[in-house]
Amino acid sequence: MNNTIELLTEYSLKPNKALGQNFLIDEEAIDRIVSLAAEAGLPVLEIGPGLGALTFPLAGTGVKLAAVELDKALSEILAERLPENASVINRDFLKADLGNIHSLLGGGELTAIGNLPYYITSDIMMRLITSGLPIRRMVIMTQREAADRFTARPGDRNYVPLSVLSQRYFTVTAAFDLSPASYRPQPEVASRVTVFDRNGIGYDESFPRFLKCAFAMRRKTLANNLAALGVSRAEAAALIEKAGLSPSVRAEALGVDTLAGLCRSALETHAGNQDAR
Repeated sequence: MNNTIELLTEYSLKPNKALGQNFLIDEEAIDRIVSLAAEAGLPVLEIGPGLGALTFPLAGTGVKLAAVELDKALSEILAERLPENASVINRDFLKADLGNIHSLLGGGELTAIGNLPYYITSDIMMRLITSGLPIRRMVIMTQREAADRFTARPGDRNYVPLSVLSQRYFTVTAAFDLSPASYRPQPEVASRVTVFDRNGIGYDESFPRFLKCAFAMRRKTLANNLAALGVSRAEAAALIEKAGLSPSVRAEALGVDTLAGLCRSALETHAGNQDAR
């Protein structure tokens, strides 16, 4: 019997709908995900381990593992059964002390994995990408609609700041899809496993804020949206013209590298304004 099904039965557990709990039970998918996550032999940070469908086989490879689980009952079950190389942290990942977790995992490069609820996918992914943690690889399961954002291209309806940040710092690959039957209880939609491999580009702390402003109002031009960064309309127009772009261009039409270049130019302009005061 699948370990997750066994534990659900043994502890008479009912998945918490409010927490978006859908437990992975597909053995073939579990093997593929564990293989992807353990490939580099790095310590693993797991978000939302649930009943340990991935946690137990990952811990069995011998890697150091820290699993962050919000549900107290599930955390206690995992803590009782996991080997010494695995730790369980009963905490909301969005509020967890990532510095402490990083230290617990040895302080070096790591792999991150997670089976993420749809309603909080973007928040968790933004925290992972902007955390400053030296994450070499991420193996992430989400509803397919959410996964589409990671690989969306300029002009796509779901091309958002998360798309840009994902593709700026990682090579993003849609690994494989999972049907609702891969989970218990079954979700209403299909899911996707996406792999993020660090591409070596250094993280720019200013880029998320730039993107938030640039995409703030999709009907407004980029020049208008950049005012929130302390750049005047005329200065923004000059930056856009210098980049060889149309004055009426919008952020969602621009590629990742173009947006990164505009971010650098806007910050230099803003810094110059500050120095002139």
